[in-house]
Amino acid sequence: MRVSGAMIDKLEMFIALANERHFGRAADVCGVAQPTLSSAIRQLEDQLGVQLVFRGSRFQGLTPEGQRVLDWARRIVGDMRALRDEMRTVHSGLSGNLRLGVIPTALPMIAELTGAFLARHPNVRVEVLSRTSAEILAGIERLDLDAGLTYLDNEPLGRVAQVPLYTEFYRFLCAPSSALAGRARVTWAEVAGEALCLLTADMQNRRIVNQHLADVGVKVTPTVESNSTIALIAHVKTGKWASVVPMKLAEMFIDGGLQAIPIVEPEAEHLLGLITAKREPQTPVLAALLDEAVKLGARLLR
Repeated sequence: MRVSGAMIDKLEMFIALANERHFGRAADVCGVAQPTLSSAIRQLEDQLGVQLVFRGSRFQGLTPEGQRVLDWARRIVGDMRALRDEMRTVHSGLSGNLRLGVIPTALPMIAELTGAFLARHPNVRVEVLSRTSAEILAGIERLDLDAGLTYLDNEPLGRVAQVPLYTEFYRFLCAPSSALAGRARVTWAEVAGEALCLLTADMQNRRIVNQHLADVGVKVTPTVESNSTIALIAHVKTGKWASVVPMKLAEMFIDGGLQAIPIVEPEAEHLLGLITAKREPQTPVLAALLDEAVKLGARLLR
């Protein structure tokens, strides 16, 4: 099948429909009228000779053939974007947009990567988006994200390229009024006895914390949960709650009067890194980002 520019446009619309699961929203994403998108999907079905979408009064999902076409569409569109980036780089140097999904607990670290990257490639525009680990994987697969900063060693990642960046350690973050304040270290069992505010259950960091508490035979039910680390810090500052946060995040707030105490028995650690779709060749922008990540990982993991 010859893949023309018109075919690429139709595949882009089909991907948007699969992502949004709504004709109107998909049309908005593509910047076209809904009838235009609907017509493009029907033309794509005619050209491929299969029904791609279950239709009723609204979008009802992809057919089995549509799901197979979606896999190919993402591959073709991803390769075409890479080709366009490559040609743009040949003519005008490294430029373009880079969309990064970052788990909330890694946000304090992301500037170390983006700062060094943008110092070398000032014509690239970087968009940093706070996402759960599951959202990062889905965003990369859907082509909504170019890369992500997430855990590498805790839950399955699937087929992605990985660059280890740093090791995450955990701290008991509390106000000076806490019963455990001033301690050189605390145990996971001791942490469980405190009034805690923690991330929500959809966050992998929370699942990690739950597992380490379960490993010492305890379970906690925090009275405050949030998907925002800033909200956790705000509650800790009241003195009524404490939290379990990564060391790098804790270090940002200890000058404000909070205490960050190492948690032991065990001193848990998890590896975080950069992930992106496994594609050869990578786009020039992603290749440069991966190269910068390798340098940063070599420094932080020494």
